[in-house]
Amino acid sequence: MKRLEDLGIGFDSAICYSGYRCGQSPLDGTFPSYGQVLEDLRILGQQWHYLRIYDCSRHADLVLEAIRHEKLDFQVMLGADLAAEKSNPDCPWGADFPGPVLEANRAANDSHIHRLMELAREYADIVFAVSVGNEATAQWSDHQVPVNRLMDFVGRVRHGTNKPVTYCENHVPWVGKLESLAAELDFISVHTYPVWEYRTIEDALEYSRRNYESVALHYPEKAVIITEAGWTTASNGRGIEAWNASEELQAEYYGKLMEWSRREKVLTFFFEAFDEPWKGAPDPLEPEKHWGVFTVDRRPKRVMRELYSHLE
Repeated sequence: MKRLEDLGIGFDSAICYSGYRCGQSPLDGTFPSYGQVLEDLRILGQQWHYLRIYDCSRHADLVLEAIRHEKLDFQVMLGADLAAEKSNPDCPWGADFPGPVLEANRAANDSHIHRLMELAREYADIVFAVSVGNEATAQWSDHQVPVNRLMDFVGRVRHGTNKPVTYCENHVPWVGKLESLAAELDFISVHTYPVWEYRTIEDALEYSRRNYESVALHYPEKAVIITEAGWTTASNGRGIEAWNASEELQAEYYGKLMEWSRREKVLTFFFEAFDEPWKGAPDPLEPEKHWGVFTVDRRPKRVMRELYSHLE
């Protein structure tokens, strides 16, 4: 079995990071400033060493630039934000695209992969691994990309960088449609969200453990990590019952998951550092907006309150 250590990746504290604040969004290219990103990194640097960022936009540029310029102690997993290359009738919120849009998306994805390689080379001392996509093969995804295209991206990135290559996806596709892709990866990255699957806190950790082990046992020759696992702190009932979303539940899940992660030495990126108001429907209680362990104004939620009492 190839271990993470064989790839130069150690076990350490890890979190997903998206720095968009109120009035900012990757959808319209309104990015945080260098100063805002630096403020975030100084907050996160008190607790985490590994960061996962999702794309190669201006946001990624700022994160990597700040880490280097300010000599911050972070290592980054860099990702590519892929657009849909095929329509998906199974997407609950709609993913039917005309041909010209899909063709434009394919060209944009090629550009994203090229930029991924450029940044991985430019910041080779900071980027410890690269991901060729995120949740682009799940049955419900609104940005589906064919598996053979992902395999092509893996080949390009491996040829264009010397970084370990992965792909980030929900646990379900890994044990079926992604077997050919898994064979090409240096390690496998799994997502697990008990609260989206109507699980309560009582069996949440066991559910996540089973999700992880279903993939790890399926690929005994591969290293497997968790690149997203979290618990939203608010919900309007869309997909998550309101009673099952709170700061107390997030804190309990975080504590249990991190204890298991440390005990089993499973590198686990908690989702997410800060609330993301740009996501989902306009309803302020839309669950997509509330996964942060900090609020959008950078105040600690219950899970981080003791460690970050100076920010309250």
